[in-house]
Amino acid sequence: MKLTPHARFSTICLHAGQEPDPATGAIITPIYQTSTYVQEELGKHKGYEYGRTQNPTRMAVERNIAAIEGGKAGFAFASGMAAIGAIATLLKAGDHVVVSDNTYGGTFRLFDKVLTRSQLSFSYVDTSKLDLVERAITPATRMLFVETPSNPMMTLTDLRAAADLAHRHNVRLVVDNTFASPYIQRPIEFGADIVTHSTTKYLNGHSDSIGGIVIAVRDDDIEWLKFIQNAAGAILGPFDSWLVLRGTKTLPLRMIQHNANGLALAQFLAAHPKVRHVNYPGLPSHPQHDLAKRQMRGFGGMLSFDLGSLEAARRVLNSVRLHALAESLGGVETLISHPATMTHASVPAAHRAALGITDGLVRISAGIEDIDDLREDLAQALDKV
Repeated sequence: MKLTPHARFSTICLHAGQEPDPATGAIITPIYQTSTYVQEELGKHKGYEYGRTQNPTRMAVERNIAAIEGGKAGFAFASGMAAIGAIATLLKAGDHVVVSDNTYGGTFRLFDKVLTRSQLSFSYVDTSKLDLVERAITPATRMLFVETPSNPMMTLTDLRAAADLAHRHNVRLVVDNTFASPYIQRPIEFGADIVTHSTTKYLNGHSDSIGGIVIAVRDDDIEWLKFIQNAAGAILGPFDSWLVLRGTKTLPLRMIQHNANGLALAQFLAAHPKVRHVNYPGLPSHPQHDLAKRQMRGFGGMLSFDLGSLEAARRVLNSVRLHALAESLGGVETLISHPATMTHASVPAAHRAALGITDGLVRISAGIEDIDDLREDLAQALDKV
């Protein structure tokens, strides 16, 4: 089960970072549910000393996702936000970060309410417009933090151009790749220095684990992330690590169906008379459709659409039967949500309005159900508007 240097994506998802268990030959990496490891004698051990510092199951998922993203090393954390928090420790007081203005509400909350207390500063700009990014960069800027596609407006950032711009200014490019998944895009191939995911979403894919991962390519970043993972201790536990490993094995198969269902639902909604606008990069009406075709492999399962009012959104959200009204995304089941009161409630109302996150905006994470059932469910809910 040795991977060749030219192994392809699906094979990497299945096998990278994992070998049959040396004790039994088990083909699936065991759950090493242990807090410590017995040493043979003083100063002599098998490479494992303490569960926070090393765990074979966690190390397997870290190696697996690092290979999937084409990075040098991965570090798994207790949540996607813990992963972003670890990335932020690469900064020091006085440093400045340029951030996609339509970033996840939890990311905004961490940056704006927590990290500003440590004398870090943040500028929120539309990173789809790189002239605005360049204008926002100052001598104190150390990081460009990009989310593409963005949540929930599905705005894209040109990753190669963003990497070139960041590196001209000696700035790290960090990409939150959660919405796309590495099946759809691999930012390191476009020049990103660090990629992060909420593994809760597409990587796990089954809505039964919370976790996060950071993948790095620079040796200095790898050294620090390894240190901070152990020092701060917000690690991914062995059972959650095992659940994510189970998920990555089927990532390519699941993403094919997420792609197909996302596009079909976007096309259905775009043609519906009660829908004002659909945000989905796979539609020719999306302003960055050509960029999506260049840097993405398919267009994903995430979309949002505007119904014009809170009342219309409420009627749809309360009338769906198959779509589950819930936060999160990337699971095999279809989820529907209301960004203004759910995922982006922590973003100030004026900022939400400027981004287009209206009270009538609804977000869908298309699952892998039969598309006719999903369309019929939306149709009957829209009939109530």
